[in-house]
Amino acid sequence: METNHRNHSGILRVVLVGIALLFQIGWILLLVLKLNAHYAWISGATGILALLVALKLYSKDTTSAMKMPWVMLILVFPVMGLSLYLMIEVFGDLGKTGQRLEQAREKMAPFLAQPEGILDGLPQPLKNQHRYLWEQTGSPAWGNTQVSFYPEATEAFVALKEALEQAERFIFMEYFIVAEGSAFSEIREILARKARQGVDVRLMYDDLGSIGHANFSFARELNREGIRCRIVNPALPVLNLFMNHRDHRKITVVDGKVAFTGGYNLADEYFDRTRPYGKWKDTGLRLEGQGVQSMTSAFLQMWQAMSRQEEDPAPFLQLSPVAAAGIVQPYGDDPLGRERVAENVFLNMISAAQESFYVTTPYLIITDEMVRALGLAAKRGVDVRIVTPGIPDKKTVYRVTRSYYPVLASQGVRIFEYTPGFCHAKQCICDGKIVSVGTSNLDYRSLYLHYENNVLFSGCDAVEQVREDFENLFAVCREVTDQYRAGPNAMLRIWQCILRLFAPLM
Repeated sequence: METNHRNHSGILRVVLVGIALLFQIGWILLLVLKLNAHYAWISGATGILALLVALKLYSKDTTSAMKMPWVMLILVFPVMGLSLYLMIEVFGDLGKTGQRLEQAREKMAPFLAQPEGILDGLPQPLKNQHRYLWEQTGSPAWGNTQVSFYPEATEAFVALKEALEQAERFIFMEYFIVAEGSAFSEIREILARKARQGVDVRLMYDDLGSIGHANFSFARELNREGIRCRIVNPALPVLNLFMNHRDHRKITVVDGKVAFTGGYNLADEYFDRTRPYGKWKDTGLRLEGQGVQSMTSAFLQMWQAMSRQEEDPAPFLQLSPVAAAGIVQPYGDDPLGRERVAENVFLNMISAAQESFYVTTPYLIITDEMVRALGLAAKRGVDVRIVTPGIPDKKTVYRVTRSYYPVLASQGVRIFEYTPGFCHAKQCICDGKIVSVGTSNLDYRSLYLHYENNVLFSGCDAVEQVREDFENLFAVCREVTDQYRAGPNAMLRIWQCILRLFAPLM
C-alpha cells in the first residue's frame, strides 16, 4: 500500500509539473500573438529575430540532426518556435551546475594523474582513443585493475550486495532510477545497517527518472535511516530543467576499492523480478583496483555539485592497486561542454574496426555522422551488427528506432532484435579486442543531453566474456536485415521523417 501511495504521489507530481509547463507555454504564446496582432513592428521584429536565431543555430558546431528541427520550427512557426527554443535551450540553463562541477574536477585532478608507460606498446588507434579520453575528460587509463563482466544483471546484483556487505569506510551510489520494490529493499537494508555501523553511506538519484517511484519524502526517510541522500536536478516547471540534463549514470563505489556500473538501475524489472516487457537483458561491470579511482571521483564531483558543499576528497581518493592484466579507462560524459565524448568514442571505435563491430542499445536514434560511419565500416568489409529490443518499452521511440533500419541495412549493417524481450544493455566490442560498457544509449538524449558514464577496456579476460555474450545474444535474436533492406513505402517514409524531427526530444 505504501509503495502504491508513493507511485501515485510521484505521478501526481508529474501531472502538476506538466500542467504548469503547459500553462507557461500557453501564456507566452498568447502574449506574443496578441502583441504581434496589435503592433506591426513587433510582428516584423519577431520575423527578423526568428531568422537571426535560425542562422545562429545553423552556424553552431553540432550535428545537423540536433539543429535542423529547431531551424525548421522557428522559420515556419516563428512565435511558437522562438518561445519553445527560449524555454528549452536558453532559460533554465545549468551554468552554475557546470561551474560547481568544474571546480570539483579541478580539486580532484591531482588524484587522477595518468600513470607513466601504461599506453606503451598499444596499437596506435587504441592508444589514440585512450589519449582522447584523457585529454577531454581528465580520466586516465589505468592498469592494475581487475575487471569482472556480468552477462545478466541478476548476477551483478548478487555481486553488488556482497560488496556492500564488506564496506568498512564508505558506500557511494548514483543511479537514474531508484524504485521501491524487493530489489531496492534488500539494498536499503544493507545501507541502513552499514550506516548504523559508522560507514559513510551516500545515495544520489535523478528526480525525473525516479519520480514515479521515489518522491521527496522518500529521500527524507533515507536520511533518517543514516543514508545521506541527494536528489539530482529536481523536476521543476521549466522545460530545460524538466527534460534535459538528467543524471543517467549508474555508479556504486565501496571503500574506493570496488566499483560497479552497467545498464541496470535499482528497480525490480532490471533484475528480471517483474517482466513488463518480456525478459529484461542487462549487463554490468565490477572493477577492483586503480580504475576505481575515476569512478569515485565522478561520484564526488556530482555530489559536490548537487549538495553545493565543498569537502576534501583526499580521504576517498586513495589508490588500491590489484595485480591484473589489461588497460581500463572509466570515463564520463555530460551535456555542459561542447565535446560529445561518448559519441566520439563510438565513432572512433567504428572507424578503427578492421574485422567486426558489435553494439547493443535499447534505443537507436542516431546522427547522420553515426549512420555514415556504420555504413562505411560495413562497406569496407567490417562485420557490423546492432542489437535492439524485440519488445519495446516506448512504442513511439521504437518506431523511430526502426526508421533507421533501412538506411543501415542497405549499406550492409546487420540488424538483430532481441526476441525474448527488452535488451537494455549498453555495450560494444571492436574486433573482439576493445570493449566499452556503461550507460550511454545510441540516442540523442544519452549522447547530447544526459550525464553518462562508461568504461573502456582491453587486454583482460572480461573482453572475451563480452564477446561470448554477444554470440549468445545473436543466437536468441531475430535478424531483420533483409526485411528492411528494401526500405519503407513512401507514406511510411514521410511519417518516419516527421517522427525524426522530434527525435532530439525522445
